Amino acid sequence: MKTLTLSAIVFLFCVLAESASAQQFDVAFGVGTVSASSAKTVGALTFPSQSGGAYPGFSADFLLRHRFGIEGEMSWRASQAMYGFQPYRPIFYSFNAIWVPRLNKNVSAELLAGIGGEDVRFYGILNCNGFVGCTTYASSNHFMGDFGGGIRAYIWRNVFIRPEVRVYLINNNVEFSSGHAIRYGGSLGISFGR
Repeated sequence: MKTLTLSAIVFLFCVLAESASAQQFDVAFGVGTVSASSAKTVGALTFPSQSGGAYPGFSADFLLRHRFGIEGEMSWRASQAMYGFQPYRPIFYSFNAIWVPRLNKNVSAELLAGIGGEDVRFYGILNCNGFVGCTTYASSNHFMGDFGGGIRAYIWRNVFIRPEVRVYLINNNVEFSSGHAIRYGGSLGISFGR
């Protein structure tokens, strides 16, 4: 795993060095919500849905060449939800390949796909270890794939608004009713080097 990570970093620096003249950097902050399958009961166990709630988040991308680049994003549930009697909060994060084709002077599309994870934090649990100390939550982490898109509309100079949709395919999401969720919402962002 360390060799793969080191190889990816070296590759990224080589690509960045070659394409230093054709770059664009974008950052955005937004709010959305999540939709997922409804709760289900199997035997005596009830598995809740991840639907609902406000999900603030931020994203950043770096376009390298021909409007292709890399993107990272993170969104989290703004308030804690209840899992039976246990408060919890899901956090989604991903690293994606992105393509931003220009539709006209002030409008661009976004298409992206990649990998990431879901960190479900269950609160009210004292969790201690020698590496990070103590927290008042326990995490359940799941690998996920994601894909989605959006439309960037530049409203003033390099400032844009972006309606967006992300589909999360969550591996082994045994705490909830399904292994997929859809986040949709909007963001306000700015481009540098456009």
